[in-house]
Amino acid sequence: MNRKRSLVRRSAVVAASGVAALVLAACGGDGNDTGAAGHGGHQATDAASSAPASQGQHNAADVSFAKGMIPHHRQAVEMADLAPDRARSAEVKKLAAEIEKAQAPEIEKLSGWLTSWGETVPAEGAMEHSMHGGGMEGMMSAEEMTALENASGEAFDTSFMEMMIRHHEGAVEMAKTEQSDGAHAPARKMAADIIASQSAEIEQMKKLLGEK
Repeated sequence: MNRKRSLVRRSAVVAASGVAALVLAACGGDGNDTGAAGHGGHQATDAASSAPASQGQHNAADVSFAKGMIPHHRQAVEMADLAPDRARSAEVKKLAAEIEKAQAPEIEKLSGWLTSWGETVPAEGAMEHSMHGGGMEGMMSAEEMTALENASGEAFDTSFMEMMIRHHEGAVEMAKTEQSDGAHAPARKMAADIIASQSAEIEQMKKLLGEK
């Protein structure tokens, strides 16, 4: 009889333990599921909120920067194209080649951004000279460009560097505006690159002019 009671008691304890384990497992499971769902929910929300940024969030300042820098760069490349046949200084020829190498790909990148934003890319040649009248930073007038085309040798070297310094200073100002007002991270990165590279080239040209 005693043995029967103790077996019954033991069975009850085992059963109770089993129920408790099941309850704990269920609670734990629910907690984990809820946690997973909660984390999943947060991740989904985070992903949704960061999606526009990853796709290239931009604002009006970014559009202005791209639309202004394209004709600005085009004119710099146009000036650089004159150097191989007209410049006397090897340093000026090298500098012109570096300007073209840096700015031509940036024109492509800026054009791609404008297209992806549903904006119009400035037409070739349409704005280079007209924008000077509108006060675009550092742009050369048609008369200045013609004078540069007609120069050669040391006169070309001097005119090229004096004009390119002004041109670069304008680009640096435009890039600083983009850095302070723009929202598109790649455009702000390009602006930083322009400030660094063109400021260095300005110093280089000032030094070369000082040695003349």
